[in-house]
Amino acid sequence: MSRLIDAPALRDHWYVVAESTDLADAPLAITLLGSRFVLWRGPAGAVVATADRCPHREAPLSDGRVHDGCLTCPYHGWTFGSAGECVRVPSTAEGVPIPPAAHLEALPTLERYGLVWLCPGTPTGEPCVIGEEDDPAFRRINAGLQVWQTDVTRMVDNFLDVTHFPFVHVGTFGTEQPMAAPAVDIEQLDADFTGYRYEVDVSDAAGRPVHRAMSTGFSMPFTVRSTIRHVTGAEAGLDHVLVLCSTPVDTGRSLFTFVVWRNDDHATAPEEAIAFDRAIGEEDRRMLERLDGELPLDARRTVSVQADRASLEWRRRLRALVSGPGAG
Repeated sequence: MSRLIDAPALRDHWYVVAESTDLADAPLAITLLGSRFVLWRGPAGAVVATADRCPHREAPLSDGRVHDGCLTCPYHGWTFGSAGECVRVPSTAEGVPIPPAAHLEALPTLERYGLVWLCPGTPTGEPCVIGEEDDPAFRRINAGLQVWQTDVTRMVDNFLDVTHFPFVHVGTFGTEQPMAAPAVDIEQLDADFTGYRYEVDVSDAAGRPVHRAMSTGFSMPFTVRSTIRHVTGAEAGLDHVLVLCSTPVDTGRSLFTFVVWRNDDHATAPEEAIAFDRAIGEEDRRMLERLDGELPLDARRTVSVQADRASLEWRRRLRALVSGPGAG
């Protein structure tokens, strides 16, 4: 295996490929793990996903159109239903059976947290559970998807790290951040996330010092959650839960979105409530897009210190996942 995205085990996990609002009356082309897929909504509104390739002459189905929940190929009009089955071949006389090879394999999809998740293989479980989704004290804010010109491994490593704060995030919150990282213990934060808890002094969006109690953790393979409780400052008592979803499009190219849950009074407009998170993300993006290729999973190929323990544990687990038993 020369590329991480070619590891068969990665195909059995869930990945964010769109927001629910991205799917309306037209098909949507996406690339995941180097393979092209097409998404559309079936007649009952459920998301359908198949390979973006008509079995007839290999035209991209994403260039076609959706009518009554069926997707029609733009080349010869072959039409596919909500289970991927070919339901119409216009050039074939009525009553002539459709060839079995004309049917497409419908892939597992689900919608959760305003996101469309796709598993290109056989799911080993479900996407991570975010308990605040069902808590009426919290509201959810979706941020939209971006394409980042960096590898998914670089993104997760960055999102698990606090030591870049005083250097990368000087334009947002890093000015109050001490350069010496706190000593942390890696623990199972809940059923889905592994990481660490810590407390930190940072600056808020207005530049005022704030004390926060936080946790940062990962859910395999590429999801990171940060929980932030404002202990002091103008927003004392506010809980801000940030889930960072990174999806491997190809080596060196990724989809990124974040979702926020907040127990605020809902008076702040959604875009205003996540503007600070957007600015932080852009600081990360500018740095990460300067890094080449995959982050080596073999920890011996890069130098790490105690502050890198969360990333090292994630890398160890990812290496075991893609390489099989005994590789951790």
